Amino acid sequence: MEHRHLNSDLTPNISTLAQKGESAKMEPVFPSVTCTVQASILSGLYPSEHGIIANGLYDRDSHTVSFWEQPSALVQRERLWDILKSKSSNLPSSVKTAVLFWQNTMFANSDIIITPRPLHMGDGSMIQWCYSKPIEYYESVAKSIGEFNLATYWGPMASHRSSEWIGKAAEYTLEKSRPNLMFVYIPHVDYSAQRFGTNSSQVHDDLKKADSIVGNIVEKATKLGMADTTEFIIISEYAFNDVSGAIPLNVKLREAGLLDIRTIGEKEYIDFELSRAFAMVDHQVAHIYVKDDFIDKTYKVLKNIPGVEKILTKKEQKELKIDNQRSGELIAISTKDKWFSYYWWYDIQKAPPFAGTVDIHRKPGYDPLELFFDREKNSIPFDTNLIKGSHGTPANLETGDGLACYVSNHKSGLTKNSSIVKCVDIASHILNNWQIP
Repeated sequence: MEHRHLNSDLTPNISTLAQKGESAKMEPVFPSVTCTVQASILSGLYPSEHGIIANGLYDRDSHTVSFWEQPSALVQRERLWDILKSKSSNLPSSVKTAVLFWQNTMFANSDIIITPRPLHMGDGSMIQWCYSKPIEYYESVAKSIGEFNLATYWGPMASHRSSEWIGKAAEYTLEKSRPNLMFVYIPHVDYSAQRFGTNSSQVHDDLKKADSIVGNIVEKATKLGMADTTEFIIISEYAFNDVSGAIPLNVKLREAGLLDIRTIGEKEYIDFELSRAFAMVDHQVAHIYVKDDFIDKTYKVLKNIPGVEKILTKKEQKELKIDNQRSGELIAISTKDKWFSYYWWYDIQKAPPFAGTVDIHRKPGYDPLELFFDREKNSIPFDTNLIKGSHGTPANLETGDGLACYVSNHKSGLTKNSSIVKCVDIASHILNNWQIP
């Protein structure tokens, strides 16, 4: 959602909140991807400090890449619920917090949590389950509104149905638990933006559905007598770019003799240990992990790849506040109209089995093609031209490209000195409501 989407046709409920209070364009952190921006919103810090440098992480000790891991401890700094708990003795009463479907919240210090945690069984089947706190909180919600369908949250069947369930869970939480602070993630507009592009009719339809969900939550708070004393803050994480085609960075690194593969069962896998360089890709950004002696060569290879807009050295990473020990030695950024695929094989027949499946954890890169399904091949397709929208590039304050949206039904100091709000300032604004510096 962008600030231009605030109007009575697309987003009447959110626009009404803005008219009562304020709205502004919002600058996300870099890279503007889900886990990173959410960690910055909740901590008030940049990824150089909180350590969530992408939706995935590379473990240099175990030589493994994993995406969408949920443990709270992955975030290296306190978030709002931690800060409120530590300051609770200064508050008039105990503060109750709730967080529904935000990233990296499993085992977090919030009072109420729901986050997807499917259980994979030995026979290959999967139990669709959500981790929750208190124990069996998800079960009590599911008893009231039905089970959460993970297939609507991610994969070829991903749709507004996931957001509708989350919205109903938020209404249930308001009624049963009356939290003082609640965070609710409404994910589905992302799906249509990636499938159909930023200005598609499908995106507009999904914005209307998201607005309706927000309206239902506000209406529930009103019926419970909470609305007059509640600040409703609506924020999007990033803006999308229209794209046409992907760049297979690992193929390019392999062609340059920098990436090694191992063949197992006639399928090819990246050798993360022995490769001189490999790319952990995430939408339009890629962390390039490079052995010291090969940084210059890798930089030159990346520089000559069409569609690579910029390569960040460690010095330049510091300028964008992404200089964390978890970051790659180099970071590649695509042009606005391209995105990075994680592929490394020359022959599709040698792609590992997980490549054609919805497997968010084993792929060493984000794969938006999991939003599609090739019925003829009974697998996820490999046609990167199917993707019409992507994100991750740095926001441009002059042109407005990449800026997200901030809305509140209250007037605050956030928009007093600038027409652009920083996402890292949201946390301090929330803390100020409790007079916590």
